[in-house]
Amino acid sequence: MVKIRKNKPQACAPGTNCGIRKSGGNNFLFIFVVMFTALVIRSVLDSTRSEFADAERLSFSAIIEASNSGQIKTLSLNGLNARGELIDGTLYTAKITVSPEMLEQFAKNGAAITIDDSKGWMDYLAMWVPILMGIVFIWWIVRGFRMMSGGGAGGGIASMIGGKTRIVSGRQATRFTDVVGIDNVKREVTEIVDFLRHPKKYRDLGARVPRGILMSGEPGTGKTLLAKAIAGEADVPFYAVSGSDFSGIIVGLGVQKIKDFFELARANAPCILFIDEIDAIGAKRGRSIHSDADREATLNQLLIEMDGFGTADNVIIIAATNRVDMLDAALMRPGRFDRQVYIDLPDMAGRKEILELYAKKMKLDKDISLEVAARGTTGFSGADLNNLLNEAALLAARDNRKSISNHDIDEARDKIMMGPKKDKKMRPEDIKLTAYHEAGHAFVSIHHRAITDPIHKATILPRGRALGMVQYLPTDDKVSVTREEILAELEIYLAGRAAEEVFFGANKITTGAESDIARATHVARASITRWGLSEKIGAIAVNQVDGWGRGALENASQKTAETVDKEVRAWVDSAYKKSKAVLAKNKPKVKKLADELLKRETMTREEIESLLGVKSKAAAEKRIFGKSKNQIRKFES
Repeated sequence: MVKIRKNKPQACAPGTNCGIRKSGGNNFLFIFVVMFTALVIRSVLDSTRSEFADAERLSFSAIIEASNSGQIKTLSLNGLNARGELIDGTLYTAKITVSPEMLEQFAKNGAAITIDDSKGWMDYLAMWVPILMGIVFIWWIVRGFRMMSGGGAGGGIASMIGGKTRIVSGRQATRFTDVVGIDNVKREVTEIVDFLRHPKKYRDLGARVPRGILMSGEPGTGKTLLAKAIAGEADVPFYAVSGSDFSGIIVGLGVQKIKDFFELARANAPCILFIDEIDAIGAKRGRSIHSDADREATLNQLLIEMDGFGTADNVIIIAATNRVDMLDAALMRPGRFDRQVYIDLPDMAGRKEILELYAKKMKLDKDISLEVAARGTTGFSGADLNNLLNEAALLAARDNRKSISNHDIDEARDKIMMGPKKDKKMRPEDIKLTAYHEAGHAFVSIHHRAITDPIHKATILPRGRALGMVQYLPTDDKVSVTREEILAELEIYLAGRAAEEVFFGANKITTGAESDIARATHVARASITRWGLSEKIGAIAVNQVDGWGRGALENASQKTAETVDKEVRAWVDSAYKKSKAVLAKNKPKVKKLADELLKRETMTREEIESLLGVKSKAAAEKRIFGKSKNQIRKFES
């Protein structure tokens, strides 16, 4: 829990855990342990100094036998502990359970019996230690509640229930030059930096700069890095916490933490507050039957504190989340998080910039091509690209090389996308089937090279769950895809299964086409129900459920649903027939490609095109819209 002195706000030193002071609870516990240990040692020393320290230890039956033979001279009892002297002068100790009748018999046999009611150190320890531990525990609980009400900060119960908020603070060395690949987003937040540097300029104009900025996007796209860069450019303190830090097992703890956190901001203005994973406390209220009262109270306090900020406070709140759809609507209204910034995955140019930034710290071969790496990493975030180069560096170090090569980056991408290589022994027939399967994909891709992305390589080396794969290297970032391209992609997806049937017969087709069939079905259904590319269904949205599963059809009758199913089957069947026809017509060439794959295991696009005697798709990208009725552009919102 953050402790701020209310009477005299003080700024925090950079790089420190602001407002967190050490508790004396640990010192108290240390003293208690020392006292307890001293009592135990004292008890042991007392026992060793006793005249009975070297006495003979007798069993209960031995004591009875000695009494019956008149050998016991004295017997002193203290609870179950017995000690005394035998007739021959031997000192003894024993553990016995006696009754009045037994004591009477001992006396008749000549033993002088005494009863000792005194208590030793161990008796006092057994009595007082539980009491002292109970007192310490009660004090710990009371102290914890005092901390929650503002009476202190630090260890004790607060550490047990999450009472200590982990705050990353201080001036940031990160600048906008350290954030690349998202230039459009940086332009969105530049005015925030200018406001923190020159607030008077905006106040004189009566302008109100957004109080809160909500950054959303896929994991690893640079939300936290951008927040640090804003603070670094503005040269103001930066305080960062996670949304989960405001939760605890005691109701009311999160509310107090929110109060302390915002009090910290006001005491150190101008500054930036950054709340990562804000959906942990900002989720929509009343969504479940089991209401989370503490989380909702914490959210309410956050809303109240954000309302309390004015333009004179010079405090900007930045929050980050991957699930903006989960946030409560009250957070999104103007006056709170009134500017939303979506950080998308980087495009090809952005990926190249990110790779160049991270590559500055690494040793690369002179002929390395980061542009090719950027083309082959569609869908990678900034964090993924950093990991790509790191994996490439590890591969180079493993082979005892001094620099990273194109092969290392290519191998690292395969490892990230498909998994590590498998040293898996496969049957010769399985290897042959895989080679023809991948040769089918590669040949149909070459057949449609004028309208689809060029091949990067084809391989039959097993990785992850895949026994082989044909990879593609996009030449640009596609904003939209034509109907012609989609139909060609369907043929490519199903070409592996088609090759198995053409060369080995219908009874020899394998389960290796599982993922190909799933992708083809998904693309066909999306084209028909979402993108309006079917002539029978028309340009209406039938299915608005995104995902690989079928989902429930919306805006559709049962008859329309049946028509959709028939149309999906018609698209897939048509693509399969066309793919099979292309392969059957060029059977010698496909066999030649498959046989070469069996020899080399991996072939590049240049090697495949040279083997097949075709020209590369370099000439001009034959995508001239308007020449065919099939070339209808598909846009996704």
